[in-house]
Order: sequence, then C-alpha cells, then structure tokens
Amino acid sequence: MSINDTLFFIVFPSLVISFILILIRIIKGPALADRVIGLDSMGFIAIGFIVCFSIYYNSPVFLDIVTVLAIISFLGTVAFAYYIDKGRKDD
Repeated sequence: MSINDTLFFIVFPSLVISFILILIRIIKGPALADRVIGLDSMGFIAIGFIVCFSIYYNSPVFLDIVTVLAIISFLGTVAFAYYIDKGRKDD
C-alpha cells in the first residue's frame, strides 16, 4: 500500500467526516465561541485537504496556498476573539 492509497482510502474520508461533524457543530452551536472554534477547525481541515492533494498529485505548488490559508485562518481567529472580548466588556 503506497502513500497515495493511504491518502485516498483513510485520510480523505476521515477529513470529510470531520468536516461534516464540524459543520453540524457550527450550525447547532449554542454560543458564538462554538461557531468560531468550528470555523477555525474547518480552516485546519481545509489545510489538511490541500496538503493531501499536494502529496497525492506530487505538486509542491499547493503548499504556498496552505501557508496563505493558515495566515488568514489565524488572523480570522484573532479578529473573532477580539470581537468576542469587546462584546463581553460592554455587557
């Protein structure tokens, strides 16, 4: 079993299942913090998908996209945390 077979049969379905479960958490999340954590996790799963595609197609070009997506995901999480913190101080 090669690395491509492992990616195709084990990692991709695991990422899809976790993506679906996190999507359910975002929809049903009772608090804003749950939704923020879910969105952050979806960003990391998207990064996992892109890394797996990069390995599967043997193309390092996708890794530049991973770097940009990781930076955007981090900045989005910081912005949401700032928003949540400011909302709590005003109450």
